[in-house]
Amino acid sequence: MLLTDPTKKLSFNRTISDGDLVIVYEKHDNMKAVKVCEKSVLENRFGVFKHSDWIGKPYGCKVSSHKGGFVYLLAPTPELWTLVLSHRTQILYIADISFVVMYLELIPGCVVLESGTGSGSLTTSLARAIAPTGHVYTFDFHEQRAAAAREDFEKTGISGLVTVGVRDIQGEGFPKDLVGVADAVFLDLPQPWLAIPSAGEMLKPDGVLCSFSPCIEQVQRSSETLTSKFTDIRTFEVLLRTYEVREVKMDQCQSEEDTPGSHRPCKRKHRASELSHWQQDNSGSPIVMARPSSEAKGHTGYLTFARLKCVA
Repeated sequence: MLLTDPTKKLSFNRTISDGDLVIVYEKHDNMKAVKVCEKSVLENRFGVFKHSDWIGKPYGCKVSSHKGGFVYLLAPTPELWTLVLSHRTQILYIADISFVVMYLELIPGCVVLESGTGSGSLTTSLARAIAPTGHVYTFDFHEQRAAAAREDFEKTGISGLVTVGVRDIQGEGFPKDLVGVADAVFLDLPQPWLAIPSAGEMLKPDGVLCSFSPCIEQVQRSSETLTSKFTDIRTFEVLLRTYEVREVKMDQCQSEEDTPGSHRPCKRKHRASELSHWQQDNSGSPIVMARPSSEAKGHTGYLTFARLKCVA
């Protein structure tokens, strides 16, 4: 995330400075996070890039190496950070994260409790949603993971918005000094039903809870626990389908099929021939085509949401 102004105004630094974190984009499936240091260099297959050449340039710029190769320098937004962070645990990706932020009804100034922190993928997006005046309290039972998360939040400039604690939320519950202060609670635990009673105490009236679980049995047991103090209980499974859009040239055969009066039957091609078709450079009119990606993501988990009942 872009470093926020220390005065807490909603403004961001748009140029790269010494010590900043940047995402070096080589291609869509090859990016890395790099800390800018004036005397350092980056070496990759495109050549050697001096960090000193990056300082003062705007995020999103294209920089060239001595060999003529180039990379893009991108800001460490939550979306990109999710793709380059170190995986200490399984993480949530953009489809689930965006759904969580929306259904938790997060706005600037909200207070959010999270357990567990894991690799910090969701935490980074939560922090941006509640910035600049809100706060995220995130907990993990594993001390080394919590320490690594703190370091990552320092790198991405959100340490002022996030407090990382070491605590077994399933066994101990959330700290008592947070009772009644949370607008939303997120649980990513093996046995979330054990933490639901404590989460209910932390929430403000009408606050929202979300539990992420990979197995439907976890959802069933959590839902049974939620019925006592929560309402509007709903579970979702988010399945993302991406499309590839490219410009290709129609071959002679396709042109003939499109000619009026042509009655050639249209046969379904095998996947292999479809893939090779994208790479053809035949003569003909260029057209833009779209098709589902061959690497569609499947099941990640279930998101269960519930709203704390208001006691009159």
